[in-house]
Amino acid sequence: MHDNGIEDIITKLYNMIQDARAMPFGADKCVVERDRVLDLLDEISNQLPGELKQSKTIVDSKQELIANAKKEAEGIIRSAQQQAKVMISKESVVQEAQRQADEMIKNAQAKIKELKQATNDYVDEALKRTEDAINGALNDVRESRDRLHKMSGGDQRKASSPIIENV
Repeated sequence: MHDNGIEDIITKLYNMIQDARAMPFGADKCVVERDRVLDLLDEISNQLPGELKQSKTIVDSKQELIANAKKEAEGIIRSAQQQAKVMISKESVVQEAQRQADEMIKNAQAKIKELKQATNDYVDEALKRTEDAINGALNDVRESRDRLHKMSGGDQRKASSPIIENV
């Protein structure tokens, strides 16, 4: 079952409960295969750490992008400083060299700022989507469990998974 996403598993669980046979004299109660339901819930619990790992990978990627941008900017600044030194050696171009060096540094700093902002925006959006997906999946699981408890007529939360209860 590892090839199914959390959303697919929740859909299967929902459909299983939706299609379950009703109990006699109890329209709000049904019969489901306990082992199958528990297997699906275990699969959800097993996949949640993967979703969290994906979020960490995105954050690590952001940090790598920032580090690369800093290295590139430092190279640009070094190049600008070297070019400025060469230009300064000639008296007639001293002022022009300083102006170009300052402009290159300013451009490099602007590029760093732009790269940081773009990276932050991208990572923030990716983390938001991941957070929304995880929250949605968790809400679906909770709703399914609540419906399951209502259908079975008792509160079996005490026997539920500690991963889900502690979230």
